[in-house]
Amino acid sequence: MRYRRARAAGGTYFFTLNLADRSSHLLVERIDELRAAVRLVKLRHPFEIVGWVVLPDHLHALWTLPLDDADFSTRWMLIKTAFSRSIEPGEAIRRSRLQKGERGIWQRRFWEHQIRDENDLKRHVDYIHINPVKHGCVKRAVDWPYSSIHRHIRSGDLPEDWAAAPEPDLSVGERAE
Repeated sequence: MRYRRARAAGGTYFFTLNLADRSSHLLVERIDELRAAVRLVKLRHPFEIVGWVVLPDHLHALWTLPLDDADFSTRWMLIKTAFSRSIEPGEAIRRSRLQKGERGIWQRRFWEHQIRDENDLKRHVDYIHINPVKHGCVKRAVDWPYSSIHRHIRSGDLPEDWAAAPEPDLSVGERAE
């Protein structure tokens, strides 16, 4: 069976990539190396970052590709390779990877979803921004430093208290006493 990916030039895509070791915190421990890998690839293979969140063991990203380009797979391969090369060897590597000369940092595949419309885009941006809360990293999305939520707040697309639980109204309880 051959795995098929969606391919639409100029499309917007949602991605999930995982580390091979899901107990690792490598992505946030080495965030500068990940950022450098993304910058390097963007210079040679441009794309727009619509949304992004990096958690300790996985990341989610939303990209829009240039109008004449549908090749997100090469971009991810280059990002994963550049990041892996910046990390000292030492991770556990399965025999099948050793035989192919691969590192054991990333899971081989990634998941992608082609965005269909504005509602689909909004749902995926929201998913990205709430992910650190969902995984228990922070209580409020704005408190996670490795998220595009900060850019969306600065641009006025989201309020600073987006998805934050409302503070309890103590004045009601105080009056009842």
